Amino acid sequence: MLNIIIGILEQGFIFAIMALGIYISYKILDFPDLSVDGTFPLGAAVSTALILKGINPWLCLVAAALAGAMAGCLTGFFHVKLKIKDLLSGILTMTALYSINYRIVGSPNKFMMNEKSIFKLITVPDSIAPYFPLIIIIVISLVAKILLDMYLKTKSGFLLKSAGDNAGLVVTLGENPGKIKIIGLAIGNGLVALAGAVNCQKVMQFDVSSGVGTLVMGLAAVIIGTSLFNRAKWVKVTTSVVIGMILYKTCISLAISSGLRPSDMNLVITTLFVITLVATEYSKRRKPNAQTKKY
Repeated sequence: MLNIIIGILEQGFIFAIMALGIYISYKILDFPDLSVDGTFPLGAAVSTALILKGINPWLCLVAAALAGAMAGCLTGFFHVKLKIKDLLSGILTMTALYSINYRIVGSPNKFMMNEKSIFKLITVPDSIAPYFPLIIIIVISLVAKILLDMYLKTKSGFLLKSAGDNAGLVVTLGENPGKIKIIGLAIGNGLVALAGAVNCQKVMQFDVSSGVGTLVMGLAAVIIGTSLFNRAKWVKVTTSVVIGMILYKTCISLAISSGLRPSDMNLVITTLFVITLVATEYSKRRKPNAQTKKY
């Protein structure tokens, strides 16, 4: 039972980093960024290629995040500069990244069982060895969350939030909404690629198709978290996204424990996502009715 809980938390916090990136594109920018299905394995591909060359695993994470940011800039360039629709821009980047990821690693999958990772750099006592990977993952995800919170409080972060809600306000402040949108997509995809790199170093395997369903998974976590803590003003949105991903992974784990096959997971993900969307819309419709009755 303890191993199951540890596994849920490890996966929950790893993919929470990815969900924070999707929160930026979906909630802040209102941008359906399908390129995340390609930037997640991009982070894994960059991390794998560098680890195989003997690069420090921590530096591999930084390089993966930068590669993801570059992919986000490409999506933004397609949309802002070439005037391609937002949805199609993400699809174009995702399609291109499939070939790029394959070329970076040189094969559709790669095992790295004998290579170094951030989880193998130091030797820890046997008493904490089972919990050590979880501790590292929690630290990385919390650092990513805190840095994002700090950024959103800056002038650039304010402009980023304004670009999604009111692009005209950004113009009146003398800034280019297109540039701000590209910055947001770069940060979002950088976080997604970072999650892909951390996950790759955890399982010590690269799979070119590991990003399939990333957007749906992240959206589900964002919607679950923001819906549950919508009225809890003391809970930051980024915190609710992290909790939403942990709850999402818990539901998936329960589905597997109930006897469903791994091949059924896409159906479970779709069902969970639809239920979350319907519940969210239902709560929005009931809120005005409740206020009407009160007065």
